[in-house]
Amino acid sequence: MFERFTSGDFQGTGARIHYVKGGGGPPLLLLHGNPLTHVSWHKIADRLAEHFTVVATDLRGYGDSSCPEDPGENWSNYSFRAMAQDPLELMEHLGFQQFFAAGHDRGARTVHRMGLDHPERATRIALLDILPTHYIWTHTSKQWANSSWHWNFMIQPPDFPERMMASVPARWYMEKKLGKAGIGLAPFTDEAFDEYVRCFDEKTIRGSCGDYRAAATIDFEYDSADVEAGRRLTQPTLVLWGRVSHTGRVYGDVLKIWREYADDVQGRALECGHYVPEHAPEDVYDDLMAFFKPSNV
Repeated sequence: MFERFTSGDFQGTGARIHYVKGGGGPPLLLLHGNPLTHVSWHKIADRLAEHFTVVATDLRGYGDSSCPEDPGENWSNYSFRAMAQDPLELMEHLGFQQFFAAGHDRGARTVHRMGLDHPERATRIALLDILPTHYIWTHTSKQWANSSWHWNFMIQPPDFPERMMASVPARWYMEKKLGKAGIGLAPFTDEAFDEYVRCFDEKTIRGSCGDYRAAATIDFEYDSADVEAGRRLTQPTLVLWGRVSHTGRVYGDVLKIWREYADDVQGRALECGHYVPEHAPEDVYDDLMAFFKPSNV
């Protein structure tokens, strides 16, 4: 995996961030979801690196990145604003003031916040298999709760979810979490799956619970303020989602919802589940190439 890449660790103001970098051309930042690492992009990263300078990081608290000891008020040190600050600092350190950004799941929520707070830096963004966090919390349902049970489980007070998640083998948990009904684990390579298992330790469990708690507290405050003020994404935005993921099954017309939050949005459903970069890598590669083309710099 990542044969064209070098790896490094960057000490930012809030966390130490592990990343890989490869290729040449316009800079493209890739951010992963829960409970994954930057490895989730491995099926398309090498090919993207033929056209872009690709930087893929482990979000704070995940993978080989560090995890803040202090959660901050209302879990602010795990907010998407804080999580977005890490790659912003890293990209500046690497010499990139402006760049393209794509995220999946929690990484997409981080990119969404980055796009709102720093539109002059993240000039084109792609969001994979999410709806705005604010919309999720204000449009819950029985169907959503059944498919997104971990949202409510992981926000419970510490250390209740942490101890329960750590009480079972990491491999067993990953098999249950990633093996979606009707899809299973077949889309995941052994090498990638083993990496997810390796990284699912006490630090990642603590960090991921902090991430979800922040989404229900400080992130909701930030998002509500944006909605009330009429702040929207202004840069070109690509939205991709799995037709049989919880996003597609529960909410239906995903683009219609995103048009309430973004000025310039396009996208489509892919014939896959939630883990889009690994379930449908060819489609994701083609759509990212069409959207993030060098002429758009």
